[in-house]
Amino acid sequence: MEKRICRKCLLQDMEGEEGKAYVKKYIDILREADRAEDALYEKRLMTCRSCDYLTEATCQACGCYVELRAAAKRAGCPYKKW
Repeated sequence: MEKRICRKCLLQDMEGEEGKAYVKKYIDILREADRAEDALYEKRLMTCRSCDYLTEATCQACGCYVELRAAAKRAGCPYKKW
C-alpha cells in the first residue's frame, strides 16, 4: 500500500529526498546573519502548519517554499500570518 502524503505538510514531514535536498541547499547558503534563530524558525513553521494556504510545503498565498522563507531572518508573506 502506498503511503498517502497529507496536503498540509512541510518538507520535513514528506518522504523522499529530492524536495528536501532542493530547499536545504538554499537554507544552507543563507549567511548566518540572514538566518532566523532556531526558536523563531520553529514558531514560523508551527504557524504555517495551521494555515489553510500550506500545500505540499508551499505557501499558496505567496508561492514560496515555507521552510525556506521561515529560515530567513527577514521573511515575509503577503498573507499576513506572522
